[in-house]
Amino acid sequence: MAGTYSQIYIQVVFSVKGKQNLINKTWKKDLCSYISGIITVKNHKSIIVNGVSDHIHVFLGLRPSEAISDLVRDIKNNSTNFVNKNGWTPGKFSWQEGYGAFSYSWSQLATVYKYILNQEEHHRKKTFREEYLGFLREFDIDFDDRYLFEWIE
Repeated sequence: MAGTYSQIYIQVVFSVKGKQNLINKTWKKDLCSYISGIITVKNHKSIIVNGVSDHIHVFLGLRPSEAISDLVRDIKNNSTNFVNKNGWTPGKFSWQEGYGAFSYSWSQLATVYKYILNQEEHHRKKTFREEYLGFLREFDIDFDDRYLFEWIE
């Protein structure tokens, strides 16, 4: 029987709801590990998950039998429940609606990995808004400002 073979690398970016810096350094590693586990359990390849206080980057190898929208929905729902169950934030934690998904080739893996690994250093120089708008422009994605994330300014 013939198999299906693919090489689909996607970076997904999503942010905390309510323009809040809620992802604390004391539990960020646990959150990132949990998100990585969701990806693995769903038979995708988790390459790296990292972020800063207001948003997360997920880099993964996508299995073509599942839509990226379904995977991101599951990541956001399950990780929201995880944060709330652990009581890590005052009040209810949730992610903003929407996300960015950007594709990469195999030759770009190391560069994207390093970029995501160094999020804290990167965001000393650039805001999340600047970063995200940069992705949209770099990937030539048409967008309407009314439908972007709420930003922390």
